This record gives sequence, C-alpha cells and structure tokens, in this order.
Amino acid sequence: MAQGLLTDKYLSGIPEGSRASKEHGFLKPQHITDEKLKRINQLNNIAKKRGQSLAQMAIAWLLKDKRLTSVLVGISKPEQVDDCIDSIKKLDFTSEELKEIENILK
Repeated sequence: MAQGLLTDKYLSGIPEGSRASKEHGFLKPQHITDEKLKRINQLNNIAKKRGQSLAQMAIAWLLKDKRLTSVLVGISKPEQVDDCIDSIKKLDFTSEELKEIENILK
C-alpha cells in the first residue's frame, strides 16, 4: 500500500507513531508532499463514493487486471487482513472512475 500512503493513515498529514514519523525506515516525511496528500485525498474521495476504504480500492484497482490472480500486501494489525479481504466485494470500476483515477495518477 505504498508504505501506508494508500490507506487512510496519512490523509491529514503524518501521524505520530507512523512509519514516516520514525527516523528509521524507507518512508520519510519529505516523501509525503502536499501534492501527494492532495492526490491521496482525491483517490480517497473516489473510494468513499464506491463504498470502500482507500486501501480496498487500491487492491481492487490492481485486481481489475485479469492477468493478476493475487496481490501481496503487508499488514501490521490483524484487522487489516479483514479490510484487505473486503476489497473483493467491489472489484468493478466504471469507465468514469477509471478515467478519474488515471487523471489523478498522471
């Protein structure tokens, strides 16, 4: 999930205790720019309209490619497993949703 960026954790900035708030690790505060937060929030708005969490939509977006049979995700809490599994409840995307997502990702 892009080091947690494609979850709801960073929607309002860098929370205390998150990967980006720690001195060690791959994700650094300077990687979480205002532009990235804007895009993440735009994607989150689409996910909400779809009735999904941002993480669920990200997984569904990957699984829309019929060549893929699985997506590997990392979790840090047991309840995240259920959230990931729930992504299969809505795997279809409208053409408008796909266009909107592609425009955000440009």
